[in-house]
Amino acid sequence: MNEEKNSNDFEKKHTNLGKKISLSIIAILIVLGIFIFILGHQYVKESLKPLNPKDKELIQVQIPMGASDKKIGSILQESKIVKSGLVFDYFVNSHNYSGLKAGYYELSPSMSLQKIADKLKKGGTAQPLQGKYGRLLVREGDNIDEIAQSVEQSSQYSSADFKKLMNDTDFLNQLKKKYPKLLGSAFKAKNRKYVLEGYLYPATYNSQKNVTLKQIVNQMVAKTNYEFSPYFKEIKKQNLTVDEAITLASFIEHNHVDKKDQEKIAGILYNRLNSNLPLEVQSSIRYANGKVSGQKLLKKDYDANTPYNLYKNTGFPPSAINNPTVKSLDSILNPKDMTTFYLAYSVNMNDKKVKYYNSDKDVDDLIGNDSVMR
Repeated sequence: MNEEKNSNDFEKKHTNLGKKISLSIIAILIVLGIFIFILGHQYVKESLKPLNPKDKELIQVQIPMGASDKKIGSILQESKIVKSGLVFDYFVNSHNYSGLKAGYYELSPSMSLQKIADKLKKGGTAQPLQGKYGRLLVREGDNIDEIAQSVEQSSQYSSADFKKLMNDTDFLNQLKKKYPKLLGSAFKAKNRKYVLEGYLYPATYNSQKNVTLKQIVNQMVAKTNYEFSPYFKEIKKQNLTVDEAITLASFIEHNHVDKKDQEKIAGILYNRLNSNLPLEVQSSIRYANGKVSGQKLLKKDYDANTPYNLYKNTGFPPSAINNPTVKSLDSILNPKDMTTFYLAYSVNMNDKKVKYYNSDKDVDDLIGNDSVMR
C-alpha cells in the first residue's frame, strides 16, 4: 500500500516537474521571440531611415534592365545608398512601388527610401551622368588607342592603365559572362588588337574620383549592349555575327558621311564580300599601323603582312577598327544600291563628298592621295 502511494507521489512530482520545464521552455521561447521581434522591428525601423542623413554626396548607380526589386535593393546596398537591400525590397512592395525602371541614377545616402523609390519609378538616363571629376567623352569613330588618351585627360587614370585593362584576361572574361550575346563572337576571333574594339560606345561617361576604371569600361560596354541589342535578331537573320556587323559598321563610321552615303557604302562592302574580293579599306591598314586619318599611306603599308591588311586578305579583319554608333550599324543592316553593283568608293576629306565606281581600276589612282579616304 505504501509502495503504491509512493509511486503515485513520484509520478505526480515527475509530471509537475515536466510541466514546469515545459512552461519554462515556452516562456523562454516567448521572451526570445519577443526579443527577436523587437530587434527585427528596430532593425527594419532603422533601415527605413536614410543610411547617413549628413552624407549628401551623389553616387552614380546603374540599374540593369529586368532587375527585380530584390536585385535593385542589393545594388543599392552594395553602392552604400541604403542600409539593407532586403528592407528596401520590403518597402517598395509594401508601398506598391511597381515598375522600377532601369537606367543611370545619381543617389545619395542621405535620401529616404521613399525618395529613392520615387526616382527609380520615374526612370533614369540611358547613358552615364556627368561626374564630379569630369566628363569622359568617347567620340564617334574613336578607337581604343584614342579612347586611352581621353581617359588620361578626363579621369584619374593613365592611358597605360586603360590599355593594361584592355588586355586583362580576367576582366574581359567577366564582361563576356555578363554580356554573352554582345561579346561572344568577339572572343572567337584571333589576332585581335583589342578584344573590346567596337564595344566601347561613343557617349559621355562618368569619371568621378570614386568610380574605378573597371566601372568606367563597364559603363561603355553596358551602353553598347543597350544600343545594339535590339539589332541582334536582324544581325543573325542576315547571317552575320555581332562582331562582323560591328566591324563593317566601324568602316562606315570612319568616313563620317551622311546616312544615304553610309547605306550605299554598306552595299559596296557586301558586293565585295559576295564576290570574294578584298574589301580594300584603307582605314583598316591605318588602324594596323597606328596611323591617324589623313596620314599618308606608303607602299610598304599596303604590302604589310597583317590580318588587318584588307588589300591582301579577303573577308573580315580580326576586329572592328573603331567604336561605331547605332546609326552606322543600322546602315550595315539596310544597304542600298547593291544592284547597281558599285565595287569601290572614295570620300573627299574636305567636303565629305562620296564618289562611286564600278571597278577597282577607277579608284586605283587615288591610292595614297591624302585628300581621300576609303
